[in-house]
Amino acid sequence: MYFTDRGIEELESRRGDEEVTLAWLADKLRTFVDANPEFETAVERLATYLARDDEDDPED
Repeated sequence: MYFTDRGIEELESRRGDEEVTLAWLADKLRTFVDANPEFETAVERLATYLARDDEDDPED
């Protein structure tokens, strides 16, 4: 198990039943990077991954 899996599991257990918008997520990511600029590259990569994830969808 990766160390990050614990955070992902906590997110799922605490907020797994909530529905959020991508605008809400983008705002949270911006706030996080503002407070933790050393993670800017990782957050940028995650955001790009999420934005482009459906490009490989065989149904398109």
